[in-house]
Amino acid sequence: MKSAPARRLTQAALFTALVTVVTMAINVPVPATQGIINVGDSMIFIAALLAGPRLGLLAGGIGSALANLLLGMSVWAPWTLIIKGLEGYIVGSLGHRTFRSSGKVTPPVVAAVVIGGLWMVLGYFLAGSFLFGYRAAMVEFPGNLVQAGGSALIALPLAHALRRIEFLS
Repeated sequence: MKSAPARRLTQAALFTALVTVVTMAINVPVPATQGIINVGDSMIFIAALLAGPRLGLLAGGIGSALANLLLGMSVWAPWTLIIKGLEGYIVGSLGHRTFRSSGKVTPPVVAAVVIGGLWMVLGYFLAGSFLFGYRAAMVEFPGNLVQAGGSALIALPLAHALRRIEFLS
């Protein structure tokens, strides 16, 4: 059996890679901000709910920023590192214990995902306003709402299904 530090490192690497790959695999470009709408948040939500706030922070921030770099959107990488990292931390802080103890998608778990998703939308609106101006950020705003909601719809049932896998929790 693996030691606890080795297990956590392996989980962090797995979730970081999943965030990166899912972000890159399914995305829609937004020319006004040189960004994308994607479903990588679903993996951030799953990582945070199953493994907690620290792993949500690492996988969300590093995995998403790495996807930005690999997709040639380096202007977004530092912003993404912070925005998506905090998104994972928020969801993990608010939802991990409840999800882990009940193993169910309860209202507090849904609230954690909603709050994390809303933070992401706000964070990208602020960053987009700073980088490209208010009007360009407004173009991306509805897409980011859809991104957060769609990712939640993917993540919640998938996290529920994966909760029994010993390695992931």
